Amino acid sequence: MANLLEVKNLNVFYGVIHAVKDVSFTVGEGEIVTLIGANGAGKTTTLQTITGLIKARSGEIVYNGENIISTPGYKLVGRGLAHVPEGRRVFADLSVYQNLMLGAYTRKDRSGMDEDLEKIYKRFPRLKERVNQPAGTLSGGEQQMLAMGRALMSKPKMLLMDEPSMGLSPIYVNEIFDIIRSINEDGVTVLLVEQNANKALNIAHRAYVLETGSIVLEGSAEQLMNDPKVKAAYLSE
Repeated sequence: MANLLEVKNLNVFYGVIHAVKDVSFTVGEGEIVTLIGANGAGKTTTLQTITGLIKARSGEIVYNGENIISTPGYKLVGRGLAHVPEGRRVFADLSVYQNLMLGAYTRKDRSGMDEDLEKIYKRFPRLKERVNQPAGTLSGGEQQMLAMGRALMSKPKMLLMDEPSMGLSPIYVNEIFDIIRSINEDGVTVLLVEQNANKALNIAHRAYVLETGSIVLEGSAEQLMNDPKVKAAYLSE
């Protein structure tokens, strides 16, 4: 399996704070890979650096064979790299439809966009029911679906998701993880940052554990689910 993403010796600072320390990992084409860890471990910073929202001090980010560490985020969407941010970040005053179409702003293939819109309505029936409703009036779970749908409208090769289950009811959490798995089954590679380690490891192929900005463990999702340290730190009820 070819690697779609390779992060090599990534270092990121906030002022004098060394937030991400020599982080290296890979995501193979077609995989779901998850980064797990406590709050403040550097998970979100890593994702934001990959998608150009934060500038790295050093390292390489090789996506689809090209080092993108200096590429502006807005250019990456057109290359098939889509980011579903923490907290969903929908455009509250715009309708569901308008939010979805903003996800397709780099595309010119109108018929393909219409086709993908129908696929998204099929995957997220609630969005079709609320197509003209302002996004800010949706529930948290519906907003998460909208953020995912908006990212999918860019026709990504790879989807980066940051804490998709945060603040959601258990019913929505289960539904969101089922949807992530089905998106991956449709051929989209997924890099998932998630505090709900149990749910993340249940759908991932491989995983990395981040602690205070460094990767301390890696392996198959099954290996990490059975690792005593991971169980004690992240999987205990």
